[in-house]
Amino acid sequence: MNYLQEEGYVLIGFGLVIIALLGLDLYVFNKEDHKVSTKEAFNWSVVWISIGLLFGVYVYLDFGGEKATQYYSAFLIEKALSVDNLFVFILIFRYFKVPDKYHHKVLFYGILGAIVMRAIFIFAGVKIISLTYLPTFFLGSLEVNLNVVMTLFGIFLLIAGIKSFKVEEEDEQKDFSKSLGTRLIHQLFRVDPKYHGGNFFVKINGKRMATQLLVVVAVVEFTDLLFAVDSIPAIFAISDDPIILYTSNIFAILGLRALYFLLANTFEMFHYLKYGLAFILSFIGLKMILSAIYHVPSPISLAVVGIVLFLSIVFSLRKFKAEKA
Repeated sequence: MNYLQEEGYVLIGFGLVIIALLGLDLYVFNKEDHKVSTKEAFNWSVVWISIGLLFGVYVYLDFGGEKATQYYSAFLIEKALSVDNLFVFILIFRYFKVPDKYHHKVLFYGILGAIVMRAIFIFAGVKIISLTYLPTFFLGSLEVNLNVVMTLFGIFLLIAGIKSFKVEEEDEQKDFSKSLGTRLIHQLFRVDPKYHGGNFFVKINGKRMATQLLVVVAVVEFTDLLFAVDSIPAIFAISDDPIILYTSNIFAILGLRALYFLLANTFEMFHYLKYGLAFILSFIGLKMILSAIYHVPSPISLAVVGIVLFLSIVFSLRKFKAEKA
């Protein structure tokens, strides 16, 4: 069996596993809408992270150490960069005053949309990148293998990372009623600005209307689409293998709902995490720009991202404890 055939079987098997896990999550463990406790969120986080790490072991056993390192690097980068997304989700839920017991349902449908969008972005992105290499040339004795798309992505991420170092308090005052998701739902349907249980549609005076919950789902979907502009280009710096990139991305995303509830319940404990994520964005952007003349090995990328995340969390917890003392 050649590598391409094996990748095809892996993708099919992966799809079946994801369907089974989503079904288990939705229909077994979350039959009823309820507020997710910190303990439950922590337990689910352990489960999802463990599943993602175990898949990396499979990649190592079946495809070797290099592919496994790429998988873990992309997994960690996606998980890290998605934290910014989760902070915005917290603001969205606060803005629309979404009852706690419906948060999981909104995030579940947000995850479904993310799975589809990332499949399109990753497989299309790998193909586009493969077609945008310029002929190799030399600057003196330096060999340059320039990829136009990778370089542009790198510049974009570097600028985004530098901007992220600035504290933007106005984000907390953002008016999500003007977001694309809100406007789209209001253009497509009559909207009743209330919550009707966990329903997305309701009949009022014989007329079918969308509920506020559907508006929130649309805002979450569009927000995730915007954040994918950051996270997807970042993982292209790790590998050009769409299977490695997609599986690592999805396993990272699957655990975001549980991670959201941990962050929502401990929001004030991670002051420096924003700066760690900004550094990671800048590092990945610089790596992509330099890829024309030097390839940073995957183990180094994995080490840098892991150490930065660890330090930003440690210093955040120390600051939180000092303020509480």
